[in-house]
Amino acid sequence: MKASTAALWAVPAACLIPVALIRSRYLVVTVEGSSMVPALADGDRVLVHRVRLAAIAAGRLVVTRPPADGRWGAVSPSRWMIKRAAAVPGDPVPRDGAPALRDLPEERVPRGRIVLLGDNPEESLDSRFCGYFRAEQIIGVVVRRLPRAEPERVQATGARPRLVTGKGEPSWTG
Repeated sequence: MKASTAALWAVPAACLIPVALIRSRYLVVTVEGSSMVPALADGDRVLVHRVRLAAIAAGRLVVTRPPADGRWGAVSPSRWMIKRAAAVPGDPVPRDGAPALRDLPEERVPRGRIVLLGDNPEESLDSRFCGYFRAEQIIGVVVRRLPRAEPERVQATGARPRLVTGKGEPSWTG
């Protein structure tokens, strides 16, 4: 009897392990706001691969936590943000149009830091105002745009795409 019970649990366990691994490395984020227009619009959904700063190249879309040290002034975003990596460690500091970066002493982005900019500068809180983002703030990179939730399905079922709010810490594996 014990062998048959173990066999019954083996199949579900074998299915749950890959699901747990995928969920620890990927997440779905729903875009809020217009800081990334035209690349991403309010309501777009994206698949994010959790990575460390070393895996990010300039030009990639990055999901990050907002600065928590008051560098935004009166505005304090509480959710994760999606921005474009403008410069990674070792790249020249992009000073044009970025008041917070203009007076920095270094010529190159230092190790453990990244410059993140929104595609729509008039609507984006980013490195133009707060300077560098730290490696610890990085959640991951956007790997794919996902289909939007169908309005008919949302109305009929009440289901809404899940907004990832940045509560808790990502679990880094590998």
